[in-house]
Amino acid sequence: MTFAQMKAAPAFSVAGKRAVLATMHGKERVIRPLLEGGLGLDVHLPTGFDTDRFGTFSRDIERPGGQLDAARAKIDAAFGHDRQARVAIASEGSFGPHPHIFFAPVGREIVVMRDRESGLELIGHYADLSTNFFHEKVDTIDAAAAFAEKIGFPRSGLIVVGLSNGNPAPDIYLQKNIRTFSELSEAAKEAFALCCAAHLETDMRAHRNPTRMRAIRRATIDLVRRYRSPCPQCAQPGFSVTEQLFGLPCAWCGEPTNALHAEVSVCAGCGHRVERPVEAATADPGQCNGCNP
Repeated sequence: MTFAQMKAAPAFSVAGKRAVLATMHGKERVIRPLLEGGLGLDVHLPTGFDTDRFGTFSRDIERPGGQLDAARAKIDAAFGHDRQARVAIASEGSFGPHPHIFFAPVGREIVVMRDRESGLELIGHYADLSTNFFHEKVDTIDAAAAFAEKIGFPRSGLIVVGLSNGNPAPDIYLQKNIRTFSELSEAAKEAFALCCAAHLETDMRAHRNPTRMRAIRRATIDLVRRYRSPCPQCAQPGFSVTEQLFGLPCAWCGEPTNALHAEVSVCAGCGHRVERPVEAATADPGQCNGCNP
């Protein structure tokens, strides 16, 4: 999507509004240009704003609730922090094993924007299969150095965490701000002295993880795209696909298959609903449980 395509403004507009971006980890580098250039927002950073209180990837502060809960909590706090802001934006990431691809990690990024006056909330999404999310238990300096090289350290950050009964224990030991192999060696030695081994993992904070920063940018692009999709009935932004319907009939037997049949868009404002069928009239028999059990 180009900026020219993004600038076909809907009836509702946030252009010119003061916006506060709830971040302390450099996310403005990828979020601000898209929201200012694509939506015309006047994006500001809050001073002295601590987003770590909403949870940390290093486990020393647990995240209350889910990914969207945390992003919304950041937005509420940002509005309280900047009383002049008419719009607030926050992002949140979640990382773990892929639900269908064994041993493959997946990162899920959301960027949430809320308009203070109307209450309109839009969410951009991006699922990243190339996320740099790895961890390993090590008990030697050489093993720690090998893990660091594998993840692209020092360009990509890492953290050293203590271990208790084989599980990460940040209450015993935690070092985040490691920037050289010398500092890594010292941190690993300290963890070994306390726990005999250490848990190393990639630092998933945005300013220390270039792969994650790229994913946040993609989620922001999705947010802009959703904003630029007004409802054909009431013109409220955010008229995008909310549901996928499966069951395209099999080309051989005509029974419903696992193939996509249609995509559904529903307006959160007026409830207008549009169902768009896929171009194909029938599905490949390979996707049919009857013809290809």
